[in-house]
Amino acid sequence: MNRSKKKFSFSMTLIYLFLIVLAFIYIAPLVWMLFVSLKDNAEIFTSPFALPQRIQWENYTFAWTAGYLGKATLNSTIVCATALILSLLVGSMAAFAIARMRWKYSKLVMTYFLIGMMVPVHCVLIPLFKTFSGIGLYNNLVGLIIPYVTFSLPITIFIMVGFFENMPRELFEAACMDGCSIYKCFSTIAVPLSKTGLFVTGLMSFVANWNELLLAMVFISDDTKKTLPVSLSKFVGPYNTNYVQMFAAIIIAIIPTIIVYCCFSNQIVEGLTTGAVKG
Repeated sequence: MNRSKKKFSFSMTLIYLFLIVLAFIYIAPLVWMLFVSLKDNAEIFTSPFALPQRIQWENYTFAWTAGYLGKATLNSTIVCATALILSLLVGSMAAFAIARMRWKYSKLVMTYFLIGMMVPVHCVLIPLFKTFSGIGLYNNLVGLIIPYVTFSLPITIFIMVGFFENMPRELFEAACMDGCSIYKCFSTIAVPLSKTGLFVTGLMSFVANWNELLLAMVFISDDTKKTLPVSLSKFVGPYNTNYVQMFAAIIIAIIPTIIVYCCFSNQIVEGLTTGAVKG
């Protein structure tokens, strides 16, 4: 008994040590980036890993004003929030239809959406650019929302189908016997029971769209409509790079995602563990 306890405590110690090292690997670059953003350019090269000799708060002021981060943050918020709402709404409805409604081509439709997960954005970049230029969606935030929703749907449907399939069929049968329509079953039973799945897919879509650069750089040319990742690229020039202001801008850009994850971390972990078990 004592030997098994010792083995258990030793294995748990190794696990905690591994988790501590892993946490350090993830947190250390963020802390270093924060320290660098509070230095001046000369101090980066003379003492890159030391604490700042004098805190340069003006780096954040310069990054916010010169990089137009306020307008860029607003544009990113509008695009990501709209794409998030549409992808969760359409994706959850499609997933419910695939998982709970009996129809002939449900598996074929599911396969069609899964194929969408394997299509890289580079393959559709030129056709999308020509199409959006022809219909007036170039240099328009709507031209970003549409592909963001499209590329968010496959993973949203894939995860939500697993959640809907795990729900007891008896719940929906009892609701139908009580007179509930398919729409009411979806809104009053399926959606409340799949909150954790919505949190997981919502966060994944939000982070992916918030950090997306390629589509935003190709489809938007007006400075007043550029999103946050595109505005960050202004700090890197062909002949010089303003490192301290660039790191300050990066810190500003990642703060929203950190706040969102900290607020919903419990729901995200619960959703990942729930969606991983079937039966």
